[in-house]
Amino acid sequence: MASHELSRIMRPDDANIVGNVHGGTILKMIEEAGCIIGTRHCNTQNGDRCVAALARVERTDFLHPVFIGEVAHVSAEITYTSKHSVEVQVNVLSENIVTGAKKLTNKATLWYVPLSLQNVAKIIEVPLIEYSSPEQEEAGKKRYEAQKLERIETKVRNGEIIISVSLPEPYTVAFSQSSLIHLIGPSDCTLHGFVHGGVTMKLMDEVAGIVAARHCKTNIVTASVDAINFHRKIKKGCVITVSGRMTFTSNKSIEIEVFVDADPLVEAEKGKYRAVTAFFTYISLDKENKPLLVPPLKLEGEEEQKRFEEGKARYLQNKAKRLADKERQQ
Repeated sequence: MASHELSRIMRPDDANIVGNVHGGTILKMIEEAGCIIGTRHCNTQNGDRCVAALARVERTDFLHPVFIGEVAHVSAEITYTSKHSVEVQVNVLSENIVTGAKKLTNKATLWYVPLSLQNVAKIIEVPLIEYSSPEQEEAGKKRYEAQKLERIETKVRNGEIIISVSLPEPYTVAFSQSSLIHLIGPSDCTLHGFVHGGVTMKLMDEVAGIVAARHCKTNIVTASVDAINFHRKIKKGCVITVSGRMTFTSNKSIEIEVFVDADPLVEAEKGKYRAVTAFFTYISLDKENKPLLVPPLKLEGEEEQKRFEEGKARYLQNKAKRLADKERQQ
């Protein structure tokens, strides 16, 4: 199967004030590697030239922090293809170039669709890959069907908005909720003139990080990202509003829901639309990078209670999955 690797040393502008590299920086590198290998594969056949556009990122765990001065090695491999989509699995290793020590920091799965360079509305058929066994192909097909169903389900929530509240009480949803506004420029975009998925994910991580920091008032780091769904493309010249709000807290973690809304300034008649949604999980750390207890979230109203219970169900489901994965590895 095709593979690709890229490496980059982490610099001060990649990190927070205590030297932990932002989760959004790692997500952006993951998406760059996925886009390169996806685009290369989809152009191995005759016909329209195309570029791989990010459609979805599965849950991504941040296993270990990456620090300034370390080298991040990002390796990507195509693991499944359907008629119109490509599954790319990505691993991130951090290397201390002084000691030579390496550790696995991230594992991610991304889905891309190839869009024609001549007609952005046209999705190109994907060249098939060869599988080492029928079982491997069947497992990939099951992953494809599962993510397709989840993408449909998330569209139901796309009408929700985050409403600003003046002078909210500390530790409430309203107190920490945050928004960021960004104009999509040429440097943010692909050859098509649509924003790179990695750019969007980095902005989402920044907003989620602000929400977590406002709630905890400590050093916070990205622990994981649940599935990121890219519902609609964002074009150059759009103004995007990235909004985040807390949905759940456990003793040591915070779940934050993030929306990206796009507003086409030039084609204003098309109206504002929901482009991307995801859930980010953060943990609070002390000066020695050890986990701290998270202040409980104060809930106000039935909607916040409902979102909290949904977040709790996701938390328990992910916790059970981690324990099952750990048992299988032993």
